Amino acid sequence: MPQHSLWAISLTILLPIFGYLLGSISAAIVVARLLRLPDPRQAGSGNPGATNVLRLGGKRAAALTLAGDLVKGVVPVALARFLGLEGWALAAVALATFLGHLYPIYFGFRGGKGVATALGILLALQPLLGGAVLLVWVLIFLLTRLSSLAALGAALAAPILGLVLLQQRGEQALLLILALLVLWRHRGNIARLRSGAERPFRRS
Repeated sequence: MPQHSLWAISLTILLPIFGYLLGSISAAIVVARLLRLPDPRQAGSGNPGATNVLRLGGKRAAALTLAGDLVKGVVPVALARFLGLEGWALAAVALATFLGHLYPIYFGFRGGKGVATALGILLALQPLLGGAVLLVWVLIFLLTRLSSLAALGAALAAPILGLVLLQQRGEQALLLILALLVLWRHRGNIARLRSGAERPFRRS
């Protein structure tokens, strides 16, 4: 077997593993421990994400959480692209990273809802795509003050925008899978939105 083929096979195996292990680092839990905040899995909404950390520790803690979850989405996908992966192979790295966030091996497979990590993945896949999805999130949030509704709207917009901005079928399919996973992780929020019980974000 040619050496370059062995290298390609190694990348398609090792990079998804790297993505999953990096994705499994929960920024919310790490930040909470460093700043001596309550465990976000046990306090507030029970979700280890930036919104819950904002409730528990304020803007600085939330910003650190958001940055951590965003960066861990960017790094594996950007590295895979730099090393020449594309299409289904690149999608596998991205999906493994996202699953690491949702089901982290270090924290009992209990992770967050994946919005920031998904955004990091999209920015690494195609910066224009990531920017467009972020714009959708911002517009919906400014209109409604509901971060969950903004996340759902952005998730639904991503695969549609991907049909225009991405050329590879594997990467387009990835966006649909990510959107479905985000919707699934927000099923409680969807129920509260339908009942009118979801609370809008308020400035302190």
